[in-house]
Amino acid sequence: MRYTIKPEVFELDPRLHFGVLVGKGLSNTASLPSDTDVLRNAENYVRQTIREEEVRNLPTIRDYRNTMEKAGINPNKYPPSTEAMMKRVLKGSSLPTINALVDLCNAVSLENQISLGGHDLRDIQEDLSVCFSKGTERFLPFGAKEYEEVEDRELVFTSGNIVQTRKWIWRQSELGKMMLDTKDVFFQLVSFEGNEGSQLTKALDSLEALIVERFGGTCQRYIVNQDNPSIEF
Repeated sequence: MRYTIKPEVFELDPRLHFGVLVGKGLSNTASLPSDTDVLRNAENYVRQTIREEEVRNLPTIRDYRNTMEKAGINPNKYPPSTEAMMKRVLKGSSLPTINALVDLCNAVSLENQISLGGHDLRDIQEDLSVCFSKGTERFLPFGAKEYEEVEDRELVFTSGNIVQTRKWIWRQSELGKMMLDTKDVFFQLVSFEGNEGSQLTKALDSLEALIVERFGGTCQRYIVNQDNPSIEF
């Protein structure tokens, strides 16, 4: 299976870096108290280091929003999921516990202020791509049973003709959501630099450790950028 970033995506910002982890043989569980502690500690870290009015101006969030605007997406109406999650926490709410895999991914996202999506590979049958839609794709929203059509020229993450994430990094599909019986996952992280010590590298390190140590799986790791826009896994 291939994962490809189309050339027109890098025209929005050539600094874009996509971190990919392919986790296999994971043993997910309901969230243990220790998992919930990790998530709550990440929430507290956000509350202690960031004010709500500062979120939009955090470097990575600002770059996400600028890229979305260039792609014709209104980030006020369709905010990056990481921004929305941070604002929810800063308003005093705690994120709901869903399962260990989801909760710990949310913790890594909060700690590193980075977009992180996990997609169950059993629901993915065709090659993956970040691209502009052609107007023929379909999307199944969370909790829905009926697909919705996707407009032409929308920046999306797709598996063939099925959209996995709409409005670039706004909202994931019902298809691919991580469940208790999830075993194999494609993780996609999005940033604007991939050097050692970057938010992307730190987030990948944390997530890779969780895949191996907490969930007992194996892991393949990739960086996809303008110089290396496609991988096979």
